[in-house]
Amino acid sequence: MKEKTCRVIKEYYASTSDPIILKKGDLLEVENRETDWKGWIYGKNKQGKEGWIPKHYLQIDKKRNQARTLKDYNAIELNVSKGEIFIIKFEESGWIWVYNESRKAGWIPLENVEII
Repeated sequence: MKEKTCRVIKEYYASTSDPIILKKGDLLEVENRETDWKGWIYGKNKQGKEGWIPKHYLQIDKKRNQARTLKDYNAIELNVSKGEIFIIKFEESGWIWVYNESRKAGWIPLENVEII
């Protein structure tokens, strides 16, 4: 995806201040929890840290409810205010990874922004 610029049209507050951060090859316990966001699965690492992870970042063993990460992942979400401007790095199942000039970076819901 070519990077695009967006403006926040609806404020958003991060759901956690302690996001799960994974490295390629990490082993997780996973479970299907109800969510409005298709393409995500809930996981917990060996240290007990939990969070939502894009399904296609994982190799999932459904029989054991385990998964191994296929690439690095950081679940940090941003607190954003209406009017803030960001660059969209990539989109994932209804969410976007964004950053701004001051290098504030993380996930926000796509529905909270407009492309400019």
